[in-house]
Amino acid sequence: MTRLTRILRTTAFKLSLLYIAIFTGLSGFLLIYISRNTTELMASQVVQTVDAEISGLSEEYVRGGVRAVVESIERRARRPDASIYLLVDFAGNSIVGNISRLPTVVLDEADGDVRRMKYGRVEAGGEVEREALVRIFELRGGFRLLVGRDLGEQLRFSAILSGALRFWLIAVVLMAGATWFFVSRRVMKRIDDIAATSQTIMHGDLSRRLPVAGNGDEFDRLATNLNDMLERIELLMQGMKDVTDNIAHDLKTPLTRMRTRVETVLREGKDQADYRAALEATIEDSDNLIRIFDALLRIARVEAMSPEAGMEPFDLKAVINEMAELYAPVVEDEDGRLEVTVEEPARVFGSRDLIAQCVVNLVENVLKYGRPEEGGPVILIKAAPEAGRMVLTVSDTGPGISGPDRDRVTGRFVRLDESRTKPGYGLGLSLVRAIARLHGGTLRLQDAAPGLKVSIDLALAGEKKTSNGKGVADHGSGNGS
Repeated sequence: MTRLTRILRTTAFKLSLLYIAIFTGLSGFLLIYISRNTTELMASQVVQTVDAEISGLSEEYVRGGVRAVVESIERRARRPDASIYLLVDFAGNSIVGNISRLPTVVLDEADGDVRRMKYGRVEAGGEVEREALVRIFELRGGFRLLVGRDLGEQLRFSAILSGALRFWLIAVVLMAGATWFFVSRRVMKRIDDIAATSQTIMHGDLSRRLPVAGNGDEFDRLATNLNDMLERIELLMQGMKDVTDNIAHDLKTPLTRMRTRVETVLREGKDQADYRAALEATIEDSDNLIRIFDALLRIARVEAMSPEAGMEPFDLKAVINEMAELYAPVVEDEDGRLEVTVEEPARVFGSRDLIAQCVVNLVENVLKYGRPEEGGPVILIKAAPEAGRMVLTVSDTGPGISGPDRDRVTGRFVRLDESRTKPGYGLGLSLVRAIARLHGGTLRLQDAAPGLKVSIDLALAGEKKTSNGKGVADHGSGNGS
């Protein structure tokens, strides 16, 4: 494709042509309309002036005869803006007037109609040919009276309009060229940059981002939204990779253990008790695998859920109290305590079941990993309005999580216990993060000094919730995986 063909196919070139066509058409129509109506108005004024002159001269002829008409014409012809006059006798001989040369055929008919004609007129530089609108009137006695009005001003006005039209057309073409230059150099360049970056991304480099000029125009908004989408896609792809790696690690071990156990009992089993023990252990491992897949499916459903599905105003205080009542005996059995503080108003907008799931996961995480070195776990559940949002916080007095680990601990199958000796699968905080994103909030892990403070923010009831997360239709019971 040649360079000229590429230019002709660009949107900038087509917009410039459209701009030229529209503005040329409108400008031409406007100028022609003004010119035509102005010409008609001036012609009408000329006819009225000529008719008034003829009427006045005819009355003078009636009162004083030819002498009175001659004197009146001589007097009127001396005016700076004088009309043109010519009085001839029955033989066509000029009696008086300010016309030096006139086509002879003009005086042959005295029909009273206004006509356009060319005539000669003596001026300071000599005789010049001019154009005028004239009317010929026949007086008694065979005299003929010609009265007209020079069209020089009207012709000059038409020339001015024609010049203005040419100047405007040139200006339109120049403005269209400037528009084409701006669109092709600025707008189309940005589109080409977006297309080039998109090609790079499509070839697998998800780390690339669309350029943002920083002026806040529609291209910046588009690029920003697309960059957010690309960042989300990159996170999902990285999460999928991490999930795949963790599945290979976390699921391969129990599956290998199950297979080894079955092979061993088949090879060395002596009685029914051996087979029964092997089957019971295999069932237990299978249940663990099923729980892992249930947790993964639950997270996937939350991430795939529409932000508006299952959302409604509800009383957060009631949910927290229900969960606290459910887990208070468990915490007491661990020689710990569970405290609840909820500030009013506590009505929020969201999914009641999913928020209850968050509380359950966070409490169970404390029971598993938040036990202090001495004594039982201390769990503090708090909800308080903050900056127009409701912040739900679950904190403990345990060992906490170091700063570098707080970002990665919310990933799937991420467990800080590298030996994997503690219960759990590393999916609890992943589910909490997905639920927080669904509700338009953020999962934050902070130092409680001592311990860990985990919080999410929710929309207050009556406020519009924004979210780019997804969710589930099945809000199953919580687990602290």
